[in-house]
Amino acid sequence: MDFKSILKLQAIILIILSFFFISTVVVGIIYNENISKLTTLIELLFGTSILILYFLRNHKMNLNIKESILSVNILWILLGIVGAIPLYLYTNIDFYGAFFESISGFTTTGATAYSDVEILPHIVLYHRSLIHWIGGMGIIVLGVGLLSMINPTGSLSLFKAESSGIETEKITPRIANTAIRLWGIYVALTVANFLFLLIFGMDYFDAINHAFSTISTGGFSTKNSSIGFYNSYAILWITILFMLFSSINFLATFKLLSGDFSGYKREDTKLFFVIFLVLTISLTLTHYLTSSDKLDFALTHSAFTIASVMSTTGFATLNYEQWGYLSISIIFLSMLAGGNTGSTAGGIKIIRHIIIFKTLSAEFKKIIHPSAIISVFINSQKLQISILISTFGFVFLYIFTILSISIYLYSNGYDEMSSIFTAIATVGNIGPGFALTGPAQNYSFFTSIDKVVLSIGMIIGRLEFYTFLILFSKNFWKRF
Repeated sequence: MDFKSILKLQAIILIILSFFFISTVVVGIIYNENISKLTTLIELLFGTSILILYFLRNHKMNLNIKESILSVNILWILLGIVGAIPLYLYTNIDFYGAFFESISGFTTTGATAYSDVEILPHIVLYHRSLIHWIGGMGIIVLGVGLLSMINPTGSLSLFKAESSGIETEKITPRIANTAIRLWGIYVALTVANFLFLLIFGMDYFDAINHAFSTISTGGFSTKNSSIGFYNSYAILWITILFMLFSSINFLATFKLLSGDFSGYKREDTKLFFVIFLVLTISLTLTHYLTSSDKLDFALTHSAFTIASVMSTTGFATLNYEQWGYLSISIIFLSMLAGGNTGSTAGGIKIIRHIIIFKTLSAEFKKIIHPSAIISVFINSQKLQISILISTFGFVFLYIFTILSISIYLYSNGYDEMSSIFTAIATVGNIGPGFALTGPAQNYSFFTSIDKVVLSIGMIIGRLEFYTFLILFSKNFWKRF
């Protein structure tokens, strides 16, 4: 095991993170808040990382699959700790709660341990949104842009390890350029979202925070009532649009900018929009026919809710748990859908649903025609058996992890519905669930150990199971 390469990687990433944190200092200066603790943290973070790089300056970084996987897991724990420190220093929250909040931010889950966010300092509110934005695309994706100049093979394996749900189709010959251009699209969407929110009535601070949370499909808000605070159809529909954009493969959006619509013609992209429309119409009619609300109100809030849950953003406009059991069932289906691979959205992902359905369909055909050779095709490409096995393995691990966390919560005295949907909401990086962790609730009531367990669940979901759980395999350590 090349621990020096792993340590050198952590130092590089933490240097990048310290530069991002400087913007939080600027926010503190603007709002005349105490920045001394934060600046001390940045100095320690930057100074320690520079010192590590100095001592390892002659060590050639060599990241193979083993080192990449271990590096990513260590990094996510490290990010959780570093991100938690400002929360712990500036608010009345214990370190377990701060760690939970930090992991929820970096994994773009959006589950909060704060019962009242509106009393928090601007530094803290911005910090929460910033770690959302950093974690959305993945700081590793930015990091490999630098690492590829050191070790191209290792940086590509790192890219795969951190973003196991992202298809590694390269829009440029170099992985460095791919990472940089992905971040370019990410920044462009964020700026566009920010400007639209300004135009339609948000102030500068709220606009940048909600743009960060929307494009990262995170869901942290500066208001206790989330986006519903603004009571603006324009803001709701703008947010719907950008949540949907952020749920689509960023490579598809990059191609779209050059007039190439092929990314939006993919099976998973088209199905994503079909599911969104079907669920939105279903929820709209259900809510409209069972309430006294007007059709435009039902349509707007239904579309927003489905977009928020499908994209795993987790914003809320009102308490949809009060809409009745049929509405809850429709919203639950959107929780299971997820977004597209190559986006910031979490969940199972649409492409996996397609693979499972087509594989099962092929198996049924083989039963009727035993001698037939039937292959599974996605976007006109034949899928290898390894992809099919990996997909079914993913779904098994997804269910297994949710059941494990559900059983843990239930055994600690929480009711069945809260236990199950909290597990789904954290592992799927969705944020709000139902019952005790519904859209009008928060995660502050959980014990310290509960928050650690849920934090691990969020990391497992963010790394899409294989990258984390493979550490517990003896074969992994022996084979490499």
